[in-house]
Amino acid sequence: MAATVVLGSGRHLTRYTSALVGVAIWVLGGCGQETLQPASHANWTARDQQLLANPPYAQAEIPGQYQRHVVDYRRKDLPGTIVVDTSNRYLYYVLPRGKAIRYGITVGEEALAWSGIATIGRKEEWPAWVPTQEIKHRIANTPDYVGPGPHNPMGARALYLFQGDKDTLYRIHGTNQPEYIGRAISSGCIRMTNEDAIDLYSRAHVGAPVVVFPPGQGV
Repeated sequence: MAATVVLGSGRHLTRYTSALVGVAIWVLGGCGQETLQPASHANWTARDQQLLANPPYAQAEIPGQYQRHVVDYRRKDLPGTIVVDTSNRYLYYVLPRGKAIRYGITVGEEALAWSGIATIGRKEEWPAWVPTQEIKHRIANTPDYVGPGPHNPMGARALYLFQGDKDTLYRIHGTNQPEYIGRAISSGCIRMTNEDAIDLYSRAHVGAPVVVFPPGQGV
């Protein structure tokens, strides 16, 4: 009989078969050694350079622990896997040979946080934002549509999280509020600075597994 693993979500518990157990046990690695990664524009397009030259939001001083680092990753894991530590506000992109890139993130408020196992269903540069009815009901004066650009809450890049062929409606994306990196304040999506979102986008592939641990199950 196949074993199962249960992960919590903001609305319900979802059961997954043993085919995903291996993913679930790729628990967050330790960080015995950290190397700060200077922001690089190597993956920026001409459009990125133009739109982010003078963004319409204040530049934030990201605390050192939430800046991009290459860290030791002690758990066995497939390179290319994305692991989100909701409690500690970190996203890990797993590299070969026991390393990972660790990014600081903004996560959902406790009642809105999503957790579970998904895959990257699609990727988009400078996405538009179409708020869900739930967001529009909860936040007054939310527009029906916001076009692409640095003013957009989705920021420079978006990774769309799917379970099977179903869109979860949750995203890993950039932000026009970098000052909130390291906090739990979003409507459930995982936010990164636009610079980090561009970096992750250049590395992550459609179909890659994404594991989001609920609060209390981080490092």
